[in-house]
Amino acid sequence: MDNNDIMKKLRVALHLRDDEIIKILSLVNFEVSASELSALFRKEDHPNYKPCGDQLLRNFLNGLVIHLRGPMVKKEGKG
Repeated sequence: MDNNDIMKKLRVALHLRDDEIIKILSLVNFEVSASELSALFRKEDHPNYKPCGDQLLRNFLNGLVIHLRGPMVKKEGKG
């Protein structure tokens, strides 16, 4: 299973639209266009297919944590 498969399965499991995925990525300051995103979800033999890199998947997962849990609350220092 490659990164594209993971992205596809997460999109289906969480019922995410492309605009929601773009919004999730923007939570971690990672910009991607709608056309770049659609290239990730194409079949491998399609001429516009693009492999999903580790950086994109990592940023999506980090953004998903923020999207589902909210931003991390800073703890006050001890002392």
